[in-house]
Amino acid sequence: MPTKIKDAGVHPYIPNSVPAVQREMLREIGVRDLEALYADIPAALRFRGKMKLPPACRSEQELKQHVERILAQNQTCAERLSFLGGGCANHYVPAICDEIVQRAEFLTAYAGEPYEDAGRFQALFEYESLMGELLDFDVVNVPTYDWGQAASTALRMAARITGRTRILVSDTLSPDRYSIIRNYCAPMLAFESIRHDPGTGLLEVNDLRAKMDDTVAAIYFENPSYLGFIETQGEAIAGIAHRHGGLCVVGTDPLALGVLKPPSQYGADLACGCIQGLGNHMYFGGSVAGFIASRDEPKFVLEYPSRLFGIARTSVEDEWGFGDVTYGRTSFDKREKGKEFIGTAAALYGIAAAVYLSLLGPRGLRELGQHLLQKNLYARKTLARVRGLSLRFSAMSFKEFVIDFSRTGLSVRRINQALRKHGIFGGHDLSAEFPALKNCALYCFTEAVSQADIDRLAQTLKTILP
Repeated sequence: MPTKIKDAGVHPYIPNSVPAVQREMLREIGVRDLEALYADIPAALRFRGKMKLPPACRSEQELKQHVERILAQNQTCAERLSFLGGGCANHYVPAICDEIVQRAEFLTAYAGEPYEDAGRFQALFEYESLMGELLDFDVVNVPTYDWGQAASTALRMAARITGRTRILVSDTLSPDRYSIIRNYCAPMLAFESIRHDPGTGLLEVNDLRAKMDDTVAAIYFENPSYLGFIETQGEAIAGIAHRHGGLCVVGTDPLALGVLKPPSQYGADLACGCIQGLGNHMYFGGSVAGFIASRDEPKFVLEYPSRLFGIARTSVEDEWGFGDVTYGRTSFDKREKGKEFIGTAAALYGIAAAVYLSLLGPRGLRELGQHLLQKNLYARKTLARVRGLSLRFSAMSFKEFVIDFSRTGLSVRRINQALRKHGIFGGHDLSAEFPALKNCALYCFTEAVSQADIDRLAQTLKTILP
């Protein structure tokens, strides 16, 4: 028979909450009571009331049922048709990606040293090699937390390389990502936005020229942009940066590189982005690991704060080993001298991306890119015929574009609520992020969306719009 928990202060899922155990632990460390452990926290910051928590579930079965009732309220993209994007989209994940990353030698490998012999270092070296080939860059790091952190680190690298502190950024950047960048780079770097052309969405080159000078460390823009359009002025933008001794940093979607030139081929010095579309599920907004890439030059390589894996001969003839390159530049080596502190990363997502890239290969990525472009064009033409809708920007898009609902008289929020009643997740509402795009939404069309799905969306909008 299980022991009945009588003390109300004991929680079945909080370790060491039994009063007798707590007293023994406090006695061992020479502390009178728990309050003494919080002495360094100012009294004004301490919560003195009682938290409004429901009673503890006393059995595993009861807890499981409780959680399942909560989860049953979710509506997932497997059950609904989704046109949400903006950095995390419903891409198809081949079964083999899940099969490989769920292997124990990968799934349980945190970031410590006991797992090298299971092949983790080699797997991440292969990921870096595949990404390097896709990006046409020599060096790619082990995945970072997300695109925001990758962009932030790339810009800090640019500042250290140039010895400058000003950064020019396209104003079509995701506000969330821009917030991460400013926070991560504060107070060392100063940021200034470059306007976009309101008709095409493309970066306004004349505004860039007016703001560019010899104090700018880097220009940062994204291609495809957060708002979906393809930036066609990459060479001109990079040229402006280089003429003033600055660097060009480009954020990109790896899936687009099956059909678009990689940033390295129009003048980028550093590239960054997200690998969520490469064999990683959306989960709850997760699996959005970031990457950074550059040429194999000391001025770039020695500024990476994250791990880089390389290959080298061992003392055994015809044997090769995999391990850290220039380990001394990381905070793992000498933390107080590290350029940035790097902790837990998203290496597991890199292994999934390596499997995905290996599975598709160059031909598969090209076919996927063409498929997304064609689907996007079909969606633009189909939705533009719906009464009251219009396309916000004229520039060509890759897998996302902005729809303007202003002429319908309804807010995007109300339209999305109506779509959910028909089993559809509508586009991402841009009203709060971009005041100039009030009543506009960002719609994403991945390979998981069929032509029939696009037709269904158009027909449903015709039904719910006045």
